[in-house]
Amino acid sequence: MPEQTRRYRSARREQSAAQTRQDILETARDLFITHGYTQVTMGHIARSAGVATKTLYASVGTKTQLLHALLAVDVADSKTTGLYGEVLRCKDLASAVTCLAHGIRDNTERFASSIDLLHSSMTSDDKARQVWEYVVTQYRQALRDIAQHLVALGVVAPHLDVDGTADRLWLCFGLSAWRSLVVDCGWSYDDTERLLARQAVNMLEDPSPA
Repeated sequence: MPEQTRRYRSARREQSAAQTRQDILETARDLFITHGYTQVTMGHIARSAGVATKTLYASVGTKTQLLHALLAVDVADSKTTGLYGEVLRCKDLASAVTCLAHGIRDNTERFASSIDLLHSSMTSDDKARQVWEYVVTQYRQALRDIAQHLVALGVVAPHLDVDGTADRLWLCFGLSAWRSLVVDCGWSYDDTERLLARQAVNMLEDPSPA
């Protein structure tokens, strides 16, 4: 009986520690996004999370380790590259772009806090900058794969090659396009998705070379 009691208490402590860590991560994310990574101290995070500074360090390590833990949790689950398989089943430009716009919108909205976090920290943290560069590289490659499919189908303007199509997709659906409308202009994701999809179709059908 005493041994069972110890195991029960141990499991309860582990569960409590996991919840404390989760609370700390969520608090830190909110503070980093609101005030900027460089402006937030571990003391700020501890006070906002309602834990002792000693507990904070024991749970997540240093400030840099805390940031890396957030990035690992938030970015690792992105499914941007999986869009290719969905768009591949589309046989005309309008349906392919509609599918692409909706898939990217889903990722962009789902990972909005991650994108904000990277924006607030990548100028002062090399790891955050590396993660951002990795995300952009993967994103652009996914769009290039889709551009290759659209060119092969013959649904874009004849003067557009894979690079030209990929560049236009990036202009329409790159991270800055969504942030400009949603964050800077206050648009809804629904309106942004519709506008960017129409813009992409118009640019890819435009018969005049740029």
